[in-house]
Amino acid sequence: MHLFVMRHGEAGWNTIDQQRELTEIGRHQVAAVAAQVAESEWRPELIWCSPYVRARQTAAIVSEILNCPVDEREFLTPDDDPGACLDALLEAQEWPLMLVSHMPFVGSLSTLLVDGHRHGIPFMTSQAVLLDVPVVGPGCADLKDQFLP
Repeated sequence: MHLFVMRHGEAGWNTIDQQRELTEIGRHQVAAVAAQVAESEWRPELIWCSPYVRARQTAAIVSEILNCPVDEREFLTPDDDPGACLDALLEAQEWPLMLVSHMPFVGSLSTLLVDGHRHGIPFMTSQAVLLDVPVVGPGCADLKDQFLP
C-alpha cells in the first residue's frame, strides 16, 4: 500500500488558525507538487484532509489535478495524535491514499510510520512524501519518494 503525506501550501496570517487561507505562492507551489505526483508511478485514489481552510484548499487543488475525491477527516489537525490516524488507516479501503494536513502532525505521522517514534521530521509547506506501507504500524513504512515545490 502506498501513502502520500502532504503539508498544506503556504498560508497567510490574517485570521485565526483554522480560517487561514492559501497565498498565491502557496497555490502555485501546491499545484507544482501535485503535477509531480501526477507524473509519478503512484497516484492517490482518495485524499483525506484536515478541516482547516488551508488544508481543504490544498486538497482541492490536488484533487483537481489528480482527479480524485476528497474526504475531510477531523483527526488531521496540527496537534492531533498520529495514533488516531493509524487506527483510521487500518480501516482504509482505498489505496493509494493521500493525507493533507499540517505541521507538526505530518512530521510526527511520517516519523512514526517510518522510524517508530513521534519526534517528527520537518516538512516544508506544499511538500509531500510517498511512503510504502506494507503493514500499517509504527516503523513499518519505507520512504519511497518526496515531492518538493
